[in-house]
Amino acid sequence: MAQIKRNRCYICDKGVAYGNNVSHANNRTRRTWRPNLQVARIVIDGKITKVKVCTRCLHAGKVVRAPRGKSAA
Repeated sequence: MAQIKRNRCYICDKGVAYGNNVSHANNRTRRTWRPNLQVARIVIDGKITKVKVCTRCLHAGKVVRAPRGKSAA
């Protein structure tokens, strides 16, 4: 797959969540929660590709980063 330039995790498809800031006076304004995405070099079908992955997937081991250097391929 090609590089994805959007605010979604490549593995779990986690994206932006929407809701309200609620003040003590119960005033509401819209806000967003963005996922903690990191650019990771991973191997997909034998090719190294840069994709955005959330830190939860990285920590859980759902994705393996590609090795660095000339012996990566």
